[in-house]
Amino acid sequence: MSQPATTGVPVLALEGVNKSFGAVRALRDVSLELFAGEAHALAGENGAGKSTLIKTLAGVHRPDSGRVLLDGEPVVFHGPAGARDVGIAVIYQEPTLFPDLSIAENIFMGRQPRRALGRIDHKAVRTSTAALMARLGVELDPDRPARGLSIADQQIVEIAKALSFDARVLIMDEPTAALTGSETARLFSVVETLRAEGAAVLFISHRLEEIFELCQRVTVLRDGRWVASEPLAGLTQDDLVRRMVGRDLAELYPKQDSRVGETALSVRRLTREGVFRDVSFDVRRGEIVALAGLVGAGRTEVAQAVFGVDRADAGEVRVGGSALRPGSPTAA
Repeated sequence: MSQPATTGVPVLALEGVNKSFGAVRALRDVSLELFAGEAHALAGENGAGKSTLIKTLAGVHRPDSGRVLLDGEPVVFHGPAGARDVGIAVIYQEPTLFPDLSIAENIFMGRQPRRALGRIDHKAVRTSTAALMARLGVELDPDRPARGLSIADQQIVEIAKALSFDARVLIMDEPTAALTGSETARLFSVVETLRAEGAAVLFISHRLEEIFELCQRVTVLRDGRWVASEPLAGLTQDDLVRRMVGRDLAELYPKQDSRVGETALSVRRLTREGVFRDVSFDVRRGEIVALAGLVGAGRTEVAQAVFGVDRADAGEVRVGGSALRPGSPTAA
C-alpha cells in the first residue's frame, strides 16, 4: 500500500479546537490534519469526542474556539451545506436513501440535469451514475430502486453521491459495523480507489485490525483531548489501545480467577427453519460465553429464540434445569 505525502499543506485541518455543550467539554484543544491521498484513522473509546469532531468537520457544529482550515486557510461553515460545497462528505454506517427512488435519482436528487422546457434528462442522470460506479469499480444498476439494497450497497451509493459533489474529503463513520467480510473488502477497495485519485479519507472504526489494514496514520482522542497523531507503521494494536485508554490492556481487563458453577442455561438443538439449525450450548454460573459469527450468521436470531421473542421450530431451552415455554419472553 503506497504511503501518501504528509508534508505541505493539509486539505483539511483542525487547530486547537474546543467545543462544549453546557458543562460538558466535548473537545479540548484538539488538532487534526488530513492530507490528500491518505486514509487517516480516528480512534478513541466511546465518549472520547469522535462524533463531535466529525460534526465539526461536517459543519454541524461550530467550534467555541480554535480554527478549521481548508487548504491552509481559515474557514467557517454555516451548516452542513457549506461543508459539502467545499468538498467534505460524511458517510454514515446507516445511510438514509429514499427507498422508492432509483440509485441514480438518489445520487442526483435536487440536481438532475435538465432538458428543454425544464424536463429532467433521465438519460444523462443514468449515464452520470454509471460513470460514477465505474470510477468506483462497482457494478450497480443506476435504475435499481434503493429499497432492498444491502447496507454495503447503500454506502456505495452515498460515496458515489459524494463524488458527484466533487468531494475531496470523505469522513467514514463506522462504515463496516454492519458489513460482512466480503462487503468490507469491497469497501476498502473503493477507499483505495479514492486515495489514488487524491481524496483524503477519515476512517472511524472500533475494529483495530481494520484501522491497521486500511489507514496510514491515526489520531487518538481520550476524554475529548488530543493524545497523538502518528504513522501506524511500527505501532501495534496494544500500542493503540494504550493510547486510547491511558493504560495497558492487561490492567484494563485483568485476568481474574472465577469459580464456575452448575449449568444456568442449556440450549439443545435449537432450530428455526431457514434461519439457524441445530444450535446447542451451555452457560454455567460464573462464566462468560461468547456467541460469535459474521453478520447474517444468525447470532441475533438465536438470542431472540432463546429469550422467546421468536418461536423456535425445534429444540429446547432450559434454565436451572427447567424447560422454558417456547415463544414466551415472560417465562424467560
